[in-house]
Amino acid sequence: MPQPADTINLERLKALLGGVNRYGFDPETGGYNRPGFSKSDLDCRAWFAAQMEEDGLTVWKDGALNLFGRFGSKEGPCIMAGSHLDTVVNGGAYDGSLGACVALECVRTMKEAGLEPATAIEVVATSEEEGRFGGMLGSQAITGEVTPDWIDSAVDADGIKLTDAMRANGLIPEQVPDAVRPSGSIKAFLELHIEQGPILEQEKLPIGIVEEVSGVCYLELVLSGIANHSGTTPMHLRADAFAGLAEVSGTIGALIQDHGTDQSRITIGHVELSPNHPHTIPGKAVFSAILRDTSETVMVALKSRFLENATAIASRHGLKLETAERSWLSPLKLDAELAERMSALAERHGLPARRMPSGAGHDAQTMQRFCPSGLIFVPSRNGISHAPEEHSDWGDIEKGANLMLQALIDLSGATR
Repeated sequence: MPQPADTINLERLKALLGGVNRYGFDPETGGYNRPGFSKSDLDCRAWFAAQMEEDGLTVWKDGALNLFGRFGSKEGPCIMAGSHLDTVVNGGAYDGSLGACVALECVRTMKEAGLEPATAIEVVATSEEEGRFGGMLGSQAITGEVTPDWIDSAVDADGIKLTDAMRANGLIPEQVPDAVRPSGSIKAFLELHIEQGPILEQEKLPIGIVEEVSGVCYLELVLSGIANHSGTTPMHLRADAFAGLAEVSGTIGALIQDHGTDQSRITIGHVELSPNHPHTIPGKAVFSAILRDTSETVMVALKSRFLENATAIASRHGLKLETAERSWLSPLKLDAELAERMSALAERHGLPARRMPSGAGHDAQTMQRFCPSGLIFVPSRNGISHAPEEHSDWGDIEKGANLMLQALIDLSGATR
């Protein structure tokens, strides 16, 4: 089997990812906690910036806290490559961070091999991709999709405002819109990410080349009833918020079967009950509902039917229903020519790969609305992600990283 003429240094990549994962590690759970704009997130970014500076890259951050390291000419457009460093609460070691580390390792390999890009390469560590405040703040700021009104209204699940979280860390929310990049300044965007699903592992393939990405609708719902004594209130006289939530959850399977596709997903992932007490009927249930599909038409239909069901259930239980759409990311197809180019590079260098969709949202999805974007997957063990058990095999990572390297060499026109 042919091998790439230039290959990444796997041990160096392992050390780089290990350095990132010194930040936010929880020894009790084995998970990682670097939520966007937390201290661990900012400390990790400062460390990653220092690594790029040691490599001789031109390093800076923008008003949204996106971090960049430029290799090559200081003027003109770039090929951008990377991913995010933030995590969900108690997340895994690979999600996002691996892609940022692979991008930097590819640049290190190119520098070491004496390869000079005709078009500059920018390593990027985007900020707040995991949607603590809804959406993908970093990449949406780069593409000009973040408005002052959105920044002012964005809050996380604990009610903390984005503006307060930024100011607490010495950041200026009013500077986020200034992060937008000029049209034509990014010729292409490349991202490597773990699959977060089981397909590649099941098919024993090391690489996926993503063709399309599901859209994501983030709904927040509140069911309000009457908190009361669990022993003295007859069942037929209750306005039980949790009973309403449970019934809403129970409609999801049939809803997808009747109106969805094999790419449809609806998840109730965050729930708060109050009072949260064993002997009290819950008077309020606040919960999230995340809807996904690769078709926007299907997403719109699922959202409509889901809210219709929730409204009917609330009425049946004597509950008040409040709903809010916290974010909507439309599904889209990634650049077909770029996917074909990466497929050809994979075949040329003996790197087994398949074309596939992504059920999870990624920065590449946002960037595609700004420039041609490509997304490389490596397998996830048992399809697990967003959990301490998240794992990807280093043999697969090496192959995916070498495809990223060859794509960057090709797209940047690098020569010795």
